[in-house]
Amino acid sequence: MSQYLKHFLKSLAVLAVALASVPSHADDEPKKKAEPKRIHHVYTAKKHAAPSRVVVPAKPSYGELAGLHGTTDELALKSSVALVMDQDTREVLLRKNDSAVLPIASITKLMTGVVVSEARLPMDEQITITQEDVDTEKHSKSRLKVGTTLPRSELLHLALMSSENRAAHALGRTFPGGMDKFVEGMNAKAQLLGMKDTHYVEPTGLSSRNQSSAHDLATLVNTAYDDPLLRDYTTTPEKSFAIGNRSVQFNNTNRLVKRSDWDIGLQKTGYISEAGQCLVMQAKIAGRKLIMVFLDSAGRLTRIADAERVRHWIERQPQAITPTSTTVIRQVSS
Repeated sequence: MSQYLKHFLKSLAVLAVALASVPSHADDEPKKKAEPKRIHHVYTAKKHAAPSRVVVPAKPSYGELAGLHGTTDELALKSSVALVMDQDTREVLLRKNDSAVLPIASITKLMTGVVVSEARLPMDEQITITQEDVDTEKHSKSRLKVGTTLPRSELLHLALMSSENRAAHALGRTFPGGMDKFVEGMNAKAQLLGMKDTHYVEPTGLSSRNQSSAHDLATLVNTAYDDPLLRDYTTTPEKSFAIGNRSVQFNNTNRLVKRSDWDIGLQKTGYISEAGQCLVMQAKIAGRKLIMVFLDSAGRLTRIADAERVRHWIERQPQAITPTSTTVIRQVSS
């Protein structure tokens, strides 16, 4: 290679190195800092729903546990136990599980009334509600505060009309000989009346161990009906009582006593979960004096609806009603 060519190639190499060291046009401007990626936060408003109510299944009654609710009858009664009887002839017009022995709840207070009335105790004697009268079994409420003082007659009225538990308990507690003697008297009266399926352990009906059958309760209704005081107290629609410095109105637990289309001579309602909704009555329908017993009804108003069904049934054909054969006999023990 000639000296001239070598010199030319060497010059090209120097030029190439020089050009390589010059920054390109693309890099003339400093690099921009990358903008942070924008994150669009979408806040979804959470609806604060009201806390769902915990539905606690109703405690089954003794009748339900015994399978009595499955018994059908021609009137489609909601009570699992029913008995309708002519008071004068003792003819049974309708029966349904009428020999089943079940808790009777505050129907108990009818016997409480019978024992108090027959004892001929001073009805104007002042009795004070004490802590002993407070319900510690079912924790039921009462408008009779501890310390309230009322005459025996008014406590009996409240027990029978408004089913006041503290009133009924106070009547038993202040009975001559105390509560044990009172309950003994209740059971003795039941035996005297031939109520073989009946047993009492206290005067309010809060205990499920107070039990009876529809037939026995029909006997009790018939007996209580003979007492004018019990007829009056159980059918009073409403009444005001002097509680301390106030006048407090109490209502009857049976709404039918306020109805002009009902002629009720005696009645009593009852409810505890073990017994279901209960109702016993003496009433005149289509010229006939009837005793009606409804036990272990499932809904709050169904015992009243059952009484209405029976009334309409009899009014449609008052003289044509013949005894029915709807009956299932079952013994239910606590």
